[in-house]
Amino acid sequence: MSNNTGNTLLAIIAGSAIGAALGILYAPEKGEITRKRIADKANETKDHLTENAINLKDRVANSIASEKQSLDHRVESLVSDVSYKTEDIITTLEAKLAELKAKNKKLQKSS
Repeated sequence: MSNNTGNTLLAIIAGSAIGAALGILYAPEKGEITRKRIADKANETKDHLTENAINLKDRVANSIASEKQSLDHRVESLVSDVSYKTEDIITTLEAKLAELKAKNKKLQKSS
């Protein structure tokens, strides 16, 4: 995502610069008008880049929030699974302990 966004942003900047340069080269107008057009185009490009940066920031923030929520859910699921498995292990150990106690009791009676 980051690499594609960087390439897109670079393409927009390069396209804007090339467009502005070609416009200046082929403009048959006075210097004052050309300078105003350059300033207007620069402001337009700045506004466009600002809007793209805000959109990118929002997309990244949404992606991070979504990934955090997904991670939280996975951690919660893992903790729940571990809890059930722990309960199974405890139950098995208690059964084995009861078996050993019964065997021990038999051994104590036979002595």
